[in-house]
Amino acid sequence: MKLYYREMLLIRRFEEKAGQLYGMGLIGGFCHLYIGQEAVVVGMQAALEEGDSVVTSYRDHGHMLATGMESRGVMAELTGRSGGYSRGKGGSMHMFSREKNFYGGHGIVGAQVPIGTGIAFANQYDDTDRVCLTYLGDGAVNQGQVYESFNMAALWKLPVIYIIENNQYGMGTSVQRAAAGPDLAHRGHAYGIPGEVVDGMNVLTVKEAGEKAVAHARAGKGPYILEMKTYRYRGHSMSDPAKYRTKEEVNKMRQERDPIDNVRKMLLDSGVSEDDLKVIDREVKDIVTDAADFAQTSPEPDPSELWTDVLVEA
Repeated sequence: MKLYYREMLLIRRFEEKAGQLYGMGLIGGFCHLYIGQEAVVVGMQAALEEGDSVVTSYRDHGHMLATGMESRGVMAELTGRSGGYSRGKGGSMHMFSREKNFYGGHGIVGAQVPIGTGIAFANQYDDTDRVCLTYLGDGAVNQGQVYESFNMAALWKLPVIYIIENNQYGMGTSVQRAAAGPDLAHRGHAYGIPGEVVDGMNVLTVKEAGEKAVAHARAGKGPYILEMKTYRYRGHSMSDPAKYRTKEEVNKMRQERDPIDNVRKMLLDSGVSEDDLKVIDREVKDIVTDAADFAQTSPEPDPSELWTDVLVEA
């Protein structure tokens, strides 16, 4: 559990630093922070095996770090530097790592769902037992392409797990005002896709649900839907003042349901010392500080980079 604590804390501190750099004007464009939702990606990643794939939306920094992508490369991409994973050309929403089987954040709402479905089809076509985690938000669940993907995945029994990160708000609109029906996990029932509502603020609960869904898909039984009930503390993006909800609501979640604080308490209750946790805290702080320094000192991309990664070289 100490590993989960470290990974969630790394994502939290990384995102806090990214918010600072954005405020300083060192990160341009859009920047969607993952603060509050860390238990989802850490718990789900713990349920995977080597060779499994991940694809997600534009709130993607946490997913990158959870798959093992280096903090330096992720932060340098945010600042548009050549040391970034997409050599400074992708920014916050568009970076990839073939080595870590991370197939990107995607800026178009819901666009990653058919892509993840296609990755699962490729895994099946190649006769492997690999699965693909396909993340989407509650704001994307009413997209037509999502249901086309559900239908195809169910019809062909594709090894894909659809993870709906229900952080309660699609941009500034509450999910209660945007999505009919009580549970988003049941959106696949018309296609025979099993679904489950999960406490996305508890990393152990997420891991348990993830293992069940992954085993289902890996056994050739087809897709699975997990609705993670989670919460983001910041606005939709760094440009969102989040005036559509009260400070009391956000503070209540922080004080009572914070995923990192809850794991910290479990570790202390199990006999882990404060000093042990402080060592982890310092290690994470050093990693993030180093990443921020690298992101500011890495050179900008050479203009010739405009012509690379456009076409596949035969």
